[in-house]
Amino acid sequence: MLLSKRKVKIETERLTLRPPAHGDFREWAQMRDESRDYLTPWEPIWAQDHLTRKSFTNRVYWAQRSVNGGTALPLFLFRRTDQALVGAITLDNIRRGPAQAGTLGYWTGLRYARQGYMREAIGAVVHYAFTKLDLSRLEAACLPENAASRGLLESSGFKYEGVAQSYLQINGRWRTHVLYAALRSDRRGKTDAG
Repeated sequence: MLLSKRKVKIETERLTLRPPAHGDFREWAQMRDESRDYLTPWEPIWAQDHLTRKSFTNRVYWAQRSVNGGTALPLFLFRRTDQALVGAITLDNIRRGPAQAGTLGYWTGLRYARQGYMREAIGAVVHYAFTKLDLSRLEAACLPENAASRGLLESSGFKYEGVAQSYLQINGRWRTHVLYAALRSDRRGKTDAG
């Protein structure tokens, strides 16, 4: 089942999740810039033009193509009380056929970290992926020393599956990651998808 060309919007108790739009540029660039030292140890090296409008425009067009093509679901998280951008979550690398799987990635701006927003977003995206996209497996990976991300995944119903050597280039180096997965058929987790 492909994502339809309609607008994707997911509401939670405190958040609205939707794909990025051109009008989000200033808030996104400011959030990423002020959170740079907090985010860069866990992310691939930022391109020199990472915070430019042109780069952001390309990101918006990629998001639109990905949603329309059913290959990814990139979403920004906005706090419902004031529409402040909190972070982003992407269900990427959506694979159909016998796999019915996707890979989850996420970030939160420094000022919104450790307030439960990403746990809420992960729960919503997992539910959406299992019930609306008919996926069977969601995967996520993080650096072994990223205790906050590991705890977040575990408290969101993801189960530890193992280690992948030299899995991704993070901050300029090939890094080993720990792997997690949530299965639609495994109801021992904390997601409430049917």
